[in-house]
Amino acid sequence: MKQWLTKLLGNRGERFAARYLRRQGFRILSRQHTSRLGEIDLIALNGDTIVFVDVKTRRTDVAGRPEEAVDHAKQKQLTRLALVYLKRHGLLERRARFDVISLLWLDGSRQPDVCHLRNAFSPVGVGQMFS
Repeated sequence: MKQWLTKLLGNRGERFAARYLRRQGFRILSRQHTSRLGEIDLIALNGDTIVFVDVKTRRTDVAGRPEEAVDHAKQKQLTRLALVYLKRHGLLERRARFDVISLLWLDGSRQPDVCHLRNAFSPVGVGQMFS
């Protein structure tokens, strides 16, 4: 039951983040992009830069802020996923970056506390492929 509720909250957060990014002028290219390596929550275009977005949604900050969950292992996984996406779509020459959108949806809140970390981390394990 708890896993189902967590998935619902995550989907709600991703939908909110996609709307938020559109209002910021981003164009959403893909949502829940999956491969055998895992999933990228959102892939967007911001000007001429491809942005790989990890969305973290929580109901409480008891265990820390949501963005703190994007640890080194998660960054490495996202880097690999992004590289596969760029190769598959012939976009290796394009500028790319990693953003994290943290949503803290406290009980009773109609809107979450939003923290958008642009260029949240550098690629892990692939050298200087990204800008």
